[in-house]
Amino acid sequence: MNKYVKLSEVCKISGRVGWKGYTVNDLRPNGPWVIGANDITSTNILDLSEAKHISREKFEESPEIKIEINDILIVKVGSTIGKIAIVDKDIGEATINPNTVLLKNCKINPHYLYYYLISSAGQQYIKNHSSASAQPALNQKDLKEMPVKLFNSAIHNKISNQLKAFNKKIDINKNINRELVNQAKAIYDYWFIQYDFPDKNGKPYKSSGGKMVYNEDLKREIPIGWNVNELGNEIEIKRGISYKSVEIKGNGIPMINLNSFNLDGTYKESGVKMYSGKYATKNLVKGGDLLIAVTDVTRNADIIGKSILVPFYYDELVYSMDIAKVIPKENLTESYLMMLFNSEHYHNYIKWYASGTIVLHLNMDGMKWYKAELPPKSLLEKFDLIYKPIAKRIAETTKQNNQLADLRDWLLPMLMNGQVTVKETEEHINQAAEPQENYS
Repeated sequence: MNKYVKLSEVCKISGRVGWKGYTVNDLRPNGPWVIGANDITSTNILDLSEAKHISREKFEESPEIKIEINDILIVKVGSTIGKIAIVDKDIGEATINPNTVLLKNCKINPHYLYYYLISSAGQQYIKNHSSASAQPALNQKDLKEMPVKLFNSAIHNKISNQLKAFNKKIDINKNINRELVNQAKAIYDYWFIQYDFPDKNGKPYKSSGGKMVYNEDLKREIPIGWNVNELGNEIEIKRGISYKSVEIKGNGIPMINLNSFNLDGTYKESGVKMYSGKYATKNLVKGGDLLIAVTDVTRNADIIGKSILVPFYYDELVYSMDIAKVIPKENLTESYLMMLFNSEHYHNYIKWYASGTIVLHLNMDGMKWYKAELPPKSLLEKFDLIYKPIAKRIAETTKQNNQLADLRDWLLPMLMNGQVTVKETEEHINQAAEPQENYS
């Protein structure tokens, strides 16, 4: 027999008490995680790749919001209100920030509750009970009153197991992408930082005794035959278009913006907006084009100067004024420049050319003055042959994850209403998933 109960009857709901909040002074380079809206993807998966750490004192101050396996997080404030994540594995010591609430001690299958919360029924309740203001918020009292549809435990388990298969495939794809990104960084470091690119005999250049010469501009040795020049002589820079808020609602052409950048220099699909305003052909970019972030609203320059390649499955889109397109001239390539711009060395250089009060803006002169190494074009072309297939695979896997999440969310209400069977759900999963591949 199906029935509805209040959310507070099936779990404990806790949030960070206002006077137990924290400031940036309580953040640390390591220690317990502090998790919020930015650590939950648009597909409702927990992602700690950019999560922050909090002091031991603040972590211990609120034991009621320490995160454990099978806890559920709900974003309760801001434009991403209603994002949900379940902690399905041990993540170590962690707590929540003030924009998030924590569901603990579930009396029913926690994965079933998680899927109910991301279903259209759960999301509609959250939307209907969010205050309509400049900063939307969900009151915890209203959250406690949320009706939750219950079946018997066997059906809960069946629904959960089927939908978990989607998240498992999404997680596998994310791990593949992480590995591919790490491989690309390792090759770049090996070739262009350690100078152990393949010599004419296929051996590592510097380690095999390749000749090095001292460069006066860089104050260090570089391989013989490499040149150095100010970056402004080697690239063109084109800023994106300005827009009004009314032009990014509804239909239009995809627009890459500041939200499309992860801090590690990878592309974030969920950041793309739809732009309905006017634009010229010169404002268009396509797959493989190089973009850099030239503003930063966090005021700590974390994203300033970071770069992405436009995913190769895009034929055309526009880019916002917070971004610039970088066009290499004869001596450089997009792949090499992207890895350079995302390197720690370059970021430590360029962030000092960002200034502003509320929003940081990059002074392009700093970018133009940077003295860049110019490896032989033949070596850059070899790097392209390795990197571009990696970039294409990352883009394809990211796109597949979005399709899997869409399919999961489409099947979710039908599973709960008995409109599709377990067997039919398995067929959808098999059709959407590709065979697993190994990368070495």
